[in-house]
Amino acid sequence: MLITSRGLGHYWKTHYADHTFRNAYRWNAFDVSLLVPYFLVMLILAFYGLHRYQLVWLYYRNKRNEAHSDQPAATFAEDELPFVTIQLPIYNEQFVIQRLMDACCRLDYPRDRFEIQLLDDSTDETVSVASAMVARFAAGTQGLAPQPVFYLHRTNRHGFKAGALEEGLRSSRGELIAIFDADFVPPPDWLRKVVHHFAEPGVGMVQTRWTHLNRNYSFLTQVEAILLDGHFVLEHGGRSRAGVFFNFNGTAGMWRRQAIDEAGGWEHDTLTEDTDLSYRAQLKGWKFKYLQDVECPAELPIEMTAFKTQQARWAKGLIQVGKKSLPGILRSNISKHQKLEAWYHLTANISYPLMIVLSVLLMPAMIIRSWQGPLQMLLIDLPLFMASTMSVSSFYLVSQKELFPRSWYKTFLYLPFLMALGVGLTITNTKAVMEALLGIKTAFARTPKYAVQKKGEKSHAKKYRKRLGIIPWIELAIGCYFAATVWYAITTENYFTVPFLLLFVLGYWYTGLLSIFQGLFERRSSQGEGLHEKPYPMGI
Repeated sequence: MLITSRGLGHYWKTHYADHTFRNAYRWNAFDVSLLVPYFLVMLILAFYGLHRYQLVWLYYRNKRNEAHSDQPAATFAEDELPFVTIQLPIYNEQFVIQRLMDACCRLDYPRDRFEIQLLDDSTDETVSVASAMVARFAAGTQGLAPQPVFYLHRTNRHGFKAGALEEGLRSSRGELIAIFDADFVPPPDWLRKVVHHFAEPGVGMVQTRWTHLNRNYSFLTQVEAILLDGHFVLEHGGRSRAGVFFNFNGTAGMWRRQAIDEAGGWEHDTLTEDTDLSYRAQLKGWKFKYLQDVECPAELPIEMTAFKTQQARWAKGLIQVGKKSLPGILRSNISKHQKLEAWYHLTANISYPLMIVLSVLLMPAMIIRSWQGPLQMLLIDLPLFMASTMSVSSFYLVSQKELFPRSWYKTFLYLPFLMALGVGLTITNTKAVMEALLGIKTAFARTPKYAVQKKGEKSHAKKYRKRLGIIPWIELAIGCYFAATVWYAITTENYFTVPFLLLFVLGYWYTGLLSIFQGLFERRSSQGEGLHEKPYPMGI
């Protein structure tokens, strides 16, 4: 059929225009189905990011409310010092318990006013090492006078750490209970600095700040130290100064026995029994104090696999406590500010599954939005980026400035890797968070420590290292996916997103490769030394 130019125009209008419109409509609907969840996730992450800014604001705004170790509201007379029970929960910790026990036996406190309980749930050589060590300290053959130390060993591990602490309480004499994990080394004056704050009747718990024995062991431990410093300076500092709830960290703190009992005692239905008890005690009206100027050094995990295990346990435990406690918190008669802060604290790890969703939608969203100009994308994305991502860097910069006013600027060198490490934990922590949300129970996974403080020392890492599983390979694959998004961003001249995307590439590749290389090193080392140890169950 011959179609004239006029007829062709009519044919286009009647046959193609409507078809193009229908396709455009379907395409727009598809766009919306991807962009709505994409921006919703970005918005939620931005709210959690803005909360970090709020913690910094609370920290400085309420500076006058900071508690100091040398300024307790009241003090005990020397002959009225309360009896203190020091609990040391351990599980397969043969490399660090000597250091811990020696430090606790050197605490400056009247010997007739405290006792030390070594609560041992171990299943390996630690049992014989620990029992023999306690006997030596009790007999006074360790270069010290005979010490009031007691060894309690369980064989069933019921309740894990919470169960061990509860078991120890049954035979304890202390009005106050101090707790130290195996890798901590309390300084001699720690008890003296803390105990007088309990002369104030309403104080139920005093937490002190963790410092780091092996901060300079490796690049990884330096980044870990900055992460923990941010938690202890700005989260604990900001919350305690503002008078909202904050948590006992499981170690380097002291409880009033009455507060533990009135809150219902230690419960083991979550992996963060310390946070669980903290919220129950504060809902009962007990006051918590945080002493930022009292330091208690500890050992940081020296391996990526150990660090992942620690972070996953904390992530899962906080979500478990949120499920358990938030309904009661929201129904209680505490202030709205306290309720809101508890919500942010206990739900913060939901950001990890959201990061997975963001990772999946990022490339499609970039393709769909390719019609936008750079300025339009900048105006939309920059505020969300500043809220969700830049808040992380400013948060940790401020904490380092507070602790190290003369050298804090060096933290700028670590910021990209710090942010990337947070991204790299997404897979591990998402798995942990989803287990918590679905009610999947897992055993308490300890973080292995080896008393290694500097390069060149003999590491016992192969003794307690967990198998790698599939997680590192998933991390490498996702890193490759983000490498493709970097390539796409460059080819479409979307240059301002490249630094953001590179954080994802660096984070996933760093955590994945470091996990795999440590495992390979272990296997080669074991083969070379002729060691044939029974492998431990697969971990995260």
